[in-house]
Amino acid sequence: MSTDPHSVMSDSRRAARTPRRIAAHAQLEARAILTNGEQLMVSLMLPAMVLLGLRFVPVSPALFGGKSPSMTDAVAATAVTAIIATSLTSQAIATGFDRRNGVLRWIATTPLGRGGYMLGKLGAMAIVHILQIVALGALSFALGWRPTAGEILLSIPVWILATCAFGGLGLLIAGTLRTEAVLALSNIIFILLIAVGGVAIPANGFPAPFDTLVSVLPSAAASSALTETLSGHAPSLAALGLLALWAAVFGSLTVRFFRWTSA
Repeated sequence: MSTDPHSVMSDSRRAARTPRRIAAHAQLEARAILTNGEQLMVSLMLPAMVLLGLRFVPVSPALFGGKSPSMTDAVAATAVTAIIATSLTSQAIATGFDRRNGVLRWIATTPLGRGGYMLGKLGAMAIVHILQIVALGALSFALGWRPTAGEILLSIPVWILATCAFGGLGLLIAGTLRTEAVLALSNIIFILLIAVGGVAIPANGFPAPFDTLVSVLPSAAASSALTETLSGHAPSLAALGLLALWAAVFGSLTVRFFRWTSA
């Protein structure tokens, strides 16, 4: 049995170029988010407003277990806001418009392919998240936040799980609804999760039985877990389990129902 050396070399070159294509697409996607005024406001300005609001606006101690919100509470809420803004809202809107404009259908005919497109999306989210961590971390530091290296390391798995959960939801919305509905629903969900989803106000700040209902939301689980890790404690298995469950549910639904072409 003989093998054509030219064919082998061509395949190896193609394989070597694939990561570069994905990296280039990730940079393009990240640049599109960071140069769009509306997306930039959602990704950076709104999380910063949550941080400043919880730090300087008087809040009833009853909403935070009988105490005023600490810097850790504010940073955790800010982090979850940033995750939802990028992974859900920005992702859903950008992908929804790509789908309506035929980009997703066209991408399947290019060397990047659909798999490369999705990996590029994940890479873009990672780039934006890193910039969010740097920018919002610097603002938090300026306001007096002094985290330890251990607290930051403990928070990384929570951030990843939350990104997977909300990223899955964002793609599910983008791949199943019309663009107008994607734009409206992703923004409405963002506002509701921040306001009454256990982010700005923790789940235990709501009266029964709403506290139980809020506590099972991915936003509340992420906020609770990050509050624990940023306080120097390991996140509860319940919170991590909830995030993993939501990530699996949204991911499975996206794989099953995502449509690459707009109706």
